[in-house]
Amino acid sequence: MLMYARVRWVGVGLFVSAVMAACGSQSPSSSSNSATATPSPSATPVVMTKMVGSEGNILVAGSNGMTVYNFSKDTAGVSNCKGACITNWPALTVPSGQTPTGGSGVTGQLGTITRDDGTLQVTYNGLPLYFFHSDAAPGDIKGKYTNWSLVKP
Repeated sequence: MLMYARVRWVGVGLFVSAVMAACGSQSPSSSSNSATATPSPSATPVVMTKMVGSEGNILVAGSNGMTVYNFSKDTAGVSNCKGACITNWPALTVPSGQTPTGGSGVTGQLGTITRDDGTLQVTYNGLPLYFFHSDAAPGDIKGKYTNWSLVKP
């Protein structure tokens, strides 16, 4: 009886392993062909609008819903946030070869610039976009400081 139970559990284990392997063996391209697929961290982040309290509509990253900011010391096409600044204000980036797109309500022009480290930072109307390291949940706007502003559509 004990031997039968062991064989049975081994069979169940093999079945579960086969199902898990089959689920994990889908190629990434098969899910990216679907128009309703949820963006993944490796996909181009969609910038969209979100109503946030008394601030009204602001831009957020579609990949995680987090608020994005502009730095007043940046100029069109140039990021001046480097060193400790970029540690506290991580850039919204996309993988090489991808172009960011805007969701409903995004009226400005999206683009990219190449940072000093070679990453592609997303821009809105030419100005680089950043996250704030202390924003922990979608809708947080803790990064409203001197020289930092929420991005309005």
